[in-house]
Amino acid sequence: MKSLEARLSVVERHVKDESICIMIVGLGSVGAYLLDYIISRNDAAVRVVVVGRNFEKMEMKVNIARISALIREQCKSIIEIEGGVDLNDVGAIEQVIRKHQPDFIVNSSRAYPGLKYGSISWKNVRAYGIWSPLAIRFTKNVMKAWDDAGSNAVVINTSYSDAIIPWLKSAGRAYPDFGSGNLNHLVPRIRYAVADILNVKDFWNVEVMFAAGHFHDVCISKEGQTEGIQLPLQVYYRGEKQEIPQKKIFASCDIAMPVDATRNMMNASSNYRLIFSIIDAARTKVGARVFSPGAFGELGGYPVSITCENGLMAEIDTSVFTLEEMRQANAKSMHLDGIEKIEEGTLFYTQELLQKTEKAFGVKLPEMVRYEDIDEVARFIIDNIIVPQMEKR
Repeated sequence: MKSLEARLSVVERHVKDESICIMIVGLGSVGAYLLDYIISRNDAAVRVVVVGRNFEKMEMKVNIARISALIREQCKSIIEIEGGVDLNDVGAIEQVIRKHQPDFIVNSSRAYPGLKYGSISWKNVRAYGIWSPLAIRFTKNVMKAWDDAGSNAVVINTSYSDAIIPWLKSAGRAYPDFGSGNLNHLVPRIRYAVADILNVKDFWNVEVMFAAGHFHDVCISKEGQTEGIQLPLQVYYRGEKQEIPQKKIFASCDIAMPVDATRNMMNASSNYRLIFSIIDAARTKVGARVFSPGAFGELGGYPVSITCENGLMAEIDTSVFTLEEMRQANAKSMHLDGIEKIEEGTLFYTQELLQKTEKAFGVKLPEMVRYEDIDEVARFIIDNIIVPQMEKR
């Protein structure tokens, strides 16, 4: 696996050459929203390649996106479609990566499309970690193809990266550099909440330093509370540190949101933010702070600093909280989400999650899932939990 620093140097060169390729693997709702956002950037230097099984379905989504964008005079990007690519076929994925040599790969594939897993798990077991084998199922194939192709692409994963990126890393396999979504969904809520508390209208001047795992993204967003966990949070307004109790901030983060696929506007926006923070840093030399679950293979979600003073760089931002402080908070958050630990390529569920799953679904999950057993366990979860729950709807 080539170092991220080396690959960022290639991205920087392509940015300067005005020749940037972004590949989207899987054109479901996240991928389709992301495509729309990218082409609305109106950047002629950006070429987009969409990859998936069904050419006709992807073609329709591409056509509506680019015609709509051109109506707005916002479509200078070339879009190419690579259909007939089965994400179970590592060789097929490798072939399209070799063909297009992307600078960024966004993996938005899903093992069971068209379903928000949380619509089943939150009300029943109050944890998302149960779905880890599904989230990693195609990601591992994409990363194997990426590695086999010797790709220089920066890779962003869209599904439960808090756990699956460190899972891949612990197994000694190629792993995505960043995750999107999750933590990113909560930070804007915090910015709005702080602006309301301070009674200021320029919410864009609120800055946030924050780290937390997936459980707290959901719990705070839905309920405005943390289950008693103190999280690494510091907020600023116009550069000045604000002393506001966490409970007060989080209580204001509980805002109404849709539960259907339109929620994926947030995940797509998270991908967009990660990609163009890197591109813009290379162009302008102005850095940015982004937030990423699973960044660099760390369990949970972290702030990431992107700079380009002496070449493009990305690293976990420890300017306010130490890495150990953030790791400890994330471990607590991920435990509440049903993940006990991940080590040597094996994911361990918490006993609490195992008990809740058996009570809610009448299903006994294995206490641990080895890397070699991912496909088998994913299929078991689909057949014994997802399908029966979908049949009840």
